[in-house]
Amino acid sequence: MAQDNQHRQSGVGVKDKPQLPLEPPRRYRVIMLNDDVTTVDFVIAVLEQVFRKDRQEAEALTLHIHTTGQGVVGVYSYDIAITLKQKAVSMARINGFPLQLRVMPDED
Repeated sequence: MAQDNQHRQSGVGVKDKPQLPLEPPRRYRVIMLNDDVTTVDFVIAVLEQVFRKDRQEAEALTLHIHTTGQGVVGVYSYDIAITLKQKAVSMARINGFPLQLRVMPDED
């Protein structure tokens, strides 16, 4: 407050910068790929533990990934998407599975 009074008394002012429109941060899709080695039970466990899906959603998503070859398991900010991908891949490697995931910009 005292500083504000000094600026007013001295005739020195602070110009406001023009406000630039802020855009929400870009979102990224985490895509899980199907393979012939990773078990259904393991994929369901990853979806529940890493991506916080409930059992019913995890099972439906696993079936979708199996029948179509891939599926979006979540849409997040970049840092979260990369972290979750790395966590899932690490979990898979520890358990001897070749599970693969991709992170792609969300086009919506």
